[in-house]
Amino acid sequence: MKNRLLYLKPNVVIEPLYFRWYAWSHLVSPATAAMNITGRHLKIMDSYIQAPGIHAAAARNPKLLGGPFMDYKTNRVEEIKQLREETKERGALQLEFAAAVKELDSLLKQYEKGVSLEPLYEKVPDILKGYVELVYDLNNNPSFRFIEALLYKSPLYDEGLQSISMWITENDERPFVLSTPRLEEENVLNLQIPFRHPFIDAISRMKREPSTMEALMEIVDFEISDPQLFESFFTETPPVPYAPYTGDRIRMRYFGHACILVETSNTSILVDPLISYYGYQHEVERFSDIDLPDQIDYVLITHNHQDHILFETLLPLRHKIKHLVIPKTTSGAMQDPCLKLMFKEVGFNNVIEIGNLEEITLGDCTITGIPFIGEHCDLNINTKSCYHVRADGFSVLFCADSCNVEPRLYQHVQQIIGDVDVLFLGMECDGAPLTWLYGPLLTEELSREKDFSRRLAGSDFQRGINLVKALSPAEVYVYAMGLEPWLEFISSIRYDERANPIVASNKLIAECQKMGIVAERLFGEKELLYESVLV
Repeated sequence: MKNRLLYLKPNVVIEPLYFRWYAWSHLVSPATAAMNITGRHLKIMDSYIQAPGIHAAAARNPKLLGGPFMDYKTNRVEEIKQLREETKERGALQLEFAAAVKELDSLLKQYEKGVSLEPLYEKVPDILKGYVELVYDLNNNPSFRFIEALLYKSPLYDEGLQSISMWITENDERPFVLSTPRLEEENVLNLQIPFRHPFIDAISRMKREPSTMEALMEIVDFEISDPQLFESFFTETPPVPYAPYTGDRIRMRYFGHACILVETSNTSILVDPLISYYGYQHEVERFSDIDLPDQIDYVLITHNHQDHILFETLLPLRHKIKHLVIPKTTSGAMQDPCLKLMFKEVGFNNVIEIGNLEEITLGDCTITGIPFIGEHCDLNINTKSCYHVRADGFSVLFCADSCNVEPRLYQHVQQIIGDVDVLFLGMECDGAPLTWLYGPLLTEELSREKDFSRRLAGSDFQRGINLVKALSPAEVYVYAMGLEPWLEFISSIRYDERANPIVASNKLIAECQKMGIVAERLFGEKELLYESVLV
């Protein structure tokens, strides 16, 4: 029957891909994408082609979870060979760019330290000319920065390498995103469209607002290879309606990891969106997208890691988001790409940058950017911010993965924002080594000892308790631990009770409780209600 009103099924995955790899932020920014193709994707593909059995065995070993091993249940060597050749052919410009970056870095290391860099411009590899500025730091160490806005307008930023895949899921299981490309699979529909395409907004709206297949097809300007499979993603059954918060102060809902929804009767704020969308049966209770309001006033992004910027969540939410708040940066450094440029290129036209101690006021709420240090392997990265939210005199601080390596920092912060009512603190205090995430960006090998000394780690017990003492919260919630099962495919974290982050957070919770502070490590879902008390 034509013109039926349809909804998108709640368990349809919309997975963004770049060159058939799961798309995270470093695969959107042009320079980091090129470096990851060379330094991660091709290396893993070559390794798999040479020894698929080793990869299969490693993928089954819990101790090697998150390692550079492809996770396939059957031998896919021929398909990986084809993907490798396509990558080399279609990604030739990206490979040339990555090689030029290493060449430029070598030139700078050989250059006479301290003399003018101007004569070196003529030796910059041709593909980089006009896209880089050569600079010194105050100790006369030479380096370069990208003029990143130009890179997005250059052939290096190729939207034709972006696509989405859609399928119906019934569980949390997926191969780890940094090591396993997405090959052709049964009942998975691949659509060759850029991330900014309005089709993504249209089908995402259909989770709540019904439309017809005829109306949807009016914006389809691409091939749908399997129309029957595509139609199976929709249903006439309406979703459960959203129940908005109508209290007189504030409600917070924990969606897993570092994702918190803050609501007053007038305003909604969503921090680090990472939503378990999919409405299948599961053992761990969780909120999903049906628990999000129809309009989100502000989405806050704390930092540029794949478990805090998840396009799989953000692209389907794009039509709901009034303002996207991100940490400010214009560094042009390879390791610190500009989030504002990235988000605008993928279709977000409402991006606000916020710096340290800058404020945004929205009705009954004020959002303040708070310094965030550590957790980035000592790299000079400015694109990170904690957020202080004040609503009706109620004060909440979201610290995400900020590692309190210098206790005086938050003592200084307390002098400005005062004590907080609620503190959210990440305590994934082991963290992966530098090269796990940033390895493809490095231009020379780093010894294992040095690599493992620099971690993507949050606060341990002592750093966490120092932060608590500085801010004197009434309640402390440990979060951003990667504990939930729906996070494993992006975080590769799997703990037991002996794991250092569990031991450290247990110790912090116990110490807080001794101090008369409500404390808990969050898992799955949690609702926190704070109502005004009439005296």
